[in-house]
Amino acid sequence: MSKNTESYWDAILRRDAAEDGRFVFGVITTGVYCKPSCPSRRPLRKNVRFYDSPREAERDGLRPCLRCRPLSAEDPAVARIKTLCAYIEEHSGENVTLEDLSRRAGLSPFHLQRTFKAAVGVSPKQYLNACRMGSFKEQLRAGKSVTDAIYEAGYGSASRLYERSGANLGMKPKEYRGGADRLTIRYAVQPTAVGLMLVAATGRGVCAVEFGDTPEDLENSLRSEYPAADITAVDQPDEEPFRQWLADLSRQVNGTQPAHQLPLDVRVSAFRARVYEQLRTIPAGETRSYSEVAAAIGRPSATRAVARACATNPVAVTVPCHRVVRRNGDMGGYRWGLDRKRKLLAAEAAILKQ
Repeated sequence: MSKNTESYWDAILRRDAAEDGRFVFGVITTGVYCKPSCPSRRPLRKNVRFYDSPREAERDGLRPCLRCRPLSAEDPAVARIKTLCAYIEEHSGENVTLEDLSRRAGLSPFHLQRTFKAAVGVSPKQYLNACRMGSFKEQLRAGKSVTDAIYEAGYGSASRLYERSGANLGMKPKEYRGGADRLTIRYAVQPTAVGLMLVAATGRGVCAVEFGDTPEDLENSLRSEYPAADITAVDQPDEEPFRQWLADLSRQVNGTQPAHQLPLDVRVSAFRARVYEQLRTIPAGETRSYSEVAAAIGRPSATRAVARACATNPVAVTVPCHRVVRRNGDMGGYRWGLDRKRKLLAAEAAILKQ
């Protein structure tokens, strides 16, 4: 179908909300499609494609923008997802199936999967698993035995829990309950463009990335987070993949290499896990407001909770909380200082210009 591409492009330049619903535009360099009124930075004209509907854009392999949420204007079913999220959270200890959720939403399983993931960022099953893992961890922190915590969180058997504990806890359940007892962590501290950076990792992934003024302060912070772990400083990392993770993070912070998605091994709640997963979708060089992140995970009233999750982020840069600002564009806060936040954003902008 022929399109008046010049008028469409003019509408994008004006961010004309009156054109929302008439068409969407895709940006081939980011793989995202948007409403004409999208507030994100305008793309280059050569990278833009026009579509009559979101479905047409998705057939080209594009995904909906998490900032302007183009599906929400076209598909009223998106509003039902918030209710489903609350239902999953309240019934995570029960046998919640996709068929149950489909009936509640009045959508086919296929449409529910697509709409849920567009609105929340994960599938219904992933959301349920995150809620169960959060409940399980709360039970352990409350002093429950591993066996009691497994069944109260909704896992049908211990094997189901252990299938996922490595990815979500980053350690065995008894290790988590014991403050990471017997867990081996290696770390290194090195200078960067924004000050000293500590990178720590287990055999499964990066568990801490922090900035500080002295090696002693950084080491004390790591030991307070993992009080029972076997923590060893490494002056000259020579083992893969730790050496590569450290090099990648250093180059990213110094503005000489784009961000890489490194494997993580952190102990966080289900809510914080959803926030951090969402933060990792924000493109380098761009920012989102705390309220936009809250809306993107299906919890629009949780702006303060999102801000707290950012403030307690244990892995700077690889979970890019520095890309979250206040709605008015103000920098907001940053666990490691606003000057570092500004420098990290400037470094990312410089990489994009190369």
